[in-house]
Amino acid sequence: MSEVKISAEPRTEFGKGGARRIRRAGKVPAVLYGHGEKPKHISLPAREFAAAIRHGGANQVFNIEISDGTTTLALTKAIQRDPVKDAIEHVDLLIVRRGERVTVEVPVQLVGEPAKDALVVTELDHLSVTAEAMHLPEHLEVSIDGLEVGAHVTAGQVPLPAGAELVTDPETIIAVITAAPTAADLEVETGEAEEAEEEAKAEAEGETPAEGEQPVPPRA
Repeated sequence: MSEVKISAEPRTEFGKGGARRIRRAGKVPAVLYGHGEKPKHISLPAREFAAAIRHGGANQVFNIEISDGTTTLALTKAIQRDPVKDAIEHVDLLIVRRGERVTVEVPVQLVGEPAKDALVVTELDHLSVTAEAMHLPEHLEVSIDGLEVGAHVTAGQVPLPAGAELVTDPETIIAVITAAPTAADLEVETGEAEEAEEEAKAEAEGETPAEGEQPVPPRA
């Protein structure tokens, strides 16, 4: 993964009000820290940062050129998003050095198709790996092609790029191959769900007493 150059400005406004003004200006508040240096509060161009993350993934390394004349390599450590708008609200950036090894979470992609009438159940979609900061994988791939019902894939079976080491327990299950539900199974489940819904509705309307209650006799 190559580094992405991005400009930044020192941030002097803090608190919720200051953060809102920064976002209205098309920027995102961020903090830069690591290697024993004092945390530095900066603002990044929101669109450029979001585009770089979409293209390079959450482990994108940035070459940050700050307007005070300093330049720093940094790795995205945490991103806070608005739960409704999904807009980036704040970013934590970890200072890294060329040649330094870091531990990151890397997404796992399942490729291929299992055997006929089999269904894939994903148990874990990220693996923790250690790699050189300037050569972090964007994602990892593992094949499930042709796997039969009952088979499973573990973390140790996921191929890693040269220089990367697995941190996650290699016995951790990534995916399980199960039998796909038949039409009869789906019909039974649908019938049970409808029956439960009807019983709940009747109970709410007072047509049947709740468990442990005695029916109320009709008034004379």
